[in-house]
Amino acid sequence: NARQVSRYLDRLRGEGNLTEGVTIEGGGTVRIHLGVPIPRDFPFLENHTADIRILALAWELARTQPPAIFVTKDTNLRIKADAVGVMSEDYRESHGEVELDEHSYIEMVVPRELLDRLFSDEGGVDAGELEGGDPGPNACLLLRDVENLQHTALARRRPTEPRLKALQLPRAVSGITPRNVEQKFAMDMLLDPDLPLVTLVGKAGTGKTLLALASGLAMTLDRKSYRRLLVARPIYPMGRDLGYLPGDLDEKLRPWMQPIFDNLEYLLSGSAEQEMIGRGSHPIDLLLDQGLLEIEALTYIRGRSLPGQFMIVDEAQNLTPHEVKTVITRAGENTKIVLTGDPDQIDNPYVDAASNGLSYTTQRLKGEAMAGTVTLTRGERSPLAEMAADRL
Repeated sequence: NARQVSRYLDRLRGEGNLTEGVTIEGGGTVRIHLGVPIPRDFPFLENHTADIRILALAWELARTQPPAIFVTKDTNLRIKADAVGVMSEDYRESHGEVELDEHSYIEMVVPRELLDRLFSDEGGVDAGELEGGDPGPNACLLLRDVENLQHTALARRRPTEPRLKALQLPRAVSGITPRNVEQKFAMDMLLDPDLPLVTLVGKAGTGKTLLALASGLAMTLDRKSYRRLLVARPIYPMGRDLGYLPGDLDEKLRPWMQPIFDNLEYLLSGSAEQEMIGRGSHPIDLLLDQGLLEIEALTYIRGRSLPGQFMIVDEAQNLTPHEVKTVITRAGENTKIVLTGDPDQIDNPYVDAASNGLSYTTQRLKGEAMAGTVTLTRGERSPLAEMAADRL
């Protein structure tokens, strides 16, 4: 961000004259140009915005000191650079594109004897017995009996040792039952207190937020593995911003957090959940008053330490890699963080499907014992929502 750049330039200032250029590690040179007039023959001469002035400098350098490459994350500016004949590139350092594969799990055929041991041995099965060897921490597997392909088992490789453990999910979690294989793997990770970071990636309607909230309520209210369920979202509008909102902080945040409240209303409407938290008051208000539930914007999270919490960051595709790092480093002892989002639905103009914080985190932490990822591809919201997600 801007502060980091300023500190970096200040450090270079002690090593030489920035106007003349300072050599940096890797052989490059950092030089600051100030007060450079826009050349009279520059195509966008009438536009004196900061972006155009930077582009004009790149254009002049490309003519006088080639080669010059204009690096920016602004798509429109890259197009303008191409229009005036300046080579331009996106900033690629933070790219970690997530491919939405057909399945987020490995499917393979195994001997019947291995399946039998998977269910009978509490310690699981040695992952090295699989064809191809150990698939790595938190890998999800759909295993089929070689003698009867309809005979299947779901298993996940343990985070800290090369053992496969069969999924043993409860019949329902906060009234929610997984509807497909991917959701079962997702719920297994969400309910695992030994897995502190889970990322759920998928298109709209695949159940990312609902599964995370259902699991968070169960782990907080029922199993009491965590002291509080904390739900946070970044503040980015879809389409035109409506401007300032009236009221106090809670009233201002309510429109942004309404999708969370809608899901919680649905989950807490069942009789079992009502008995769990007590009847009488509105269930969400009661949980908020008791400190068991906290819903907030990510704007104010810097500097906080969050121990003993089940934290859900919804719409994480709108975060930058730096912001996701800030969120994850807030985790204290016995805190679980769940990131959910769809890289194809981004409202933040400064990130894309590859450079957003959700994709970056998923890519960088792949294979880590403390992190698990499930890609949800099958929509369960409604046939209409599924069609729109696939075709529009």
